[in-house]
Amino acid sequence: MKKLFITFFSIFIGFCACGQRHEIGALVGTSFYMGDLNPKTLFAQPQLAGGVLYRFNISPRWAFKANLLFAKVQASDYKNNKQYERNLSFKSPITEISAQVEFNFFKLYNSAGNNRFSPYLFLGLSLFSFNPQADYNGITYELNHLGTEGQGMPGEKDYYPLVNVAIPFGLGFKVNIGRYISCGAEWGMRCTFTDYLDDVSTRYYDQYLLASSRGNAVAALSDRSNILHEAGTQRGNSKTKDWYSFAGAYITFKIGNDSHKCEIRNHYSLRKRIGRKAR
Repeated sequence: MKKLFITFFSIFIGFCACGQRHEIGALVGTSFYMGDLNPKTLFAQPQLAGGVLYRFNISPRWAFKANLLFAKVQASDYKNNKQYERNLSFKSPITEISAQVEFNFFKLYNSAGNNRFSPYLFLGLSLFSFNPQADYNGITYELNHLGTEGQGMPGEKDYYPLVNVAIPFGLGFKVNIGRYISCGAEWGMRCTFTDYLDDVSTRYYDQYLLASSRGNAVAALSDRSNILHEAGTQRGNSKTKDWYSFAGAYITFKIGNDSHKCEIRNHYSLRKRIGRKAR
């Protein structure tokens, strides 16, 4: 029991001795989408995005980061898909909560005379909400509950959920300015597990059934082309999932104890010293 207590105590002291391990701050930048309505173009119709972040510096190379991000994405066949005659469009707000792990290429310190900048990679897991919308005759419609591909109709699948999971990954560059400020920039993609970020995935539903049961506006939002498609013909590509992205800059403020080098070997040396005194 004594050895176990010494081990935990030494680790706790080691953590406390590593100053400015905690960072809080804000980020601002741009977001965009890739999917059925924008299959190839990076940064197509970019929208303003921003949020807050928290970072816990585990060591000079590794850090844990949590983000709360507010973004918006939009696209249209006319602007982003070579004026594809399908003629669909959408826009959607996105709210994301994510947890990420960062790996710094160089060891990063706050103290003078030590390295203060590094490129890094990050990988994580996020939970996000979205709500695809489209404009028709001057009115903005929320598309999910309309069932533009027949969702909710007799014998058809249910409405898709508006909360989903994504895998954020990307790269960045950070700089420590003095002891208490850090700033940087990063670009990350989000690989989602939904194909309905844009409300487009499978096949056209019978337009006459949609019009008779849900109204002409729903039928029109389902098929915006000049010549109506037959029921069952391809509307989207269900074999691929949708993506969204965030690129921007951030600034964080370090909070905690005074700055020292945070190296794991300090934990073991401290444990040895306490152990010798205990004997």
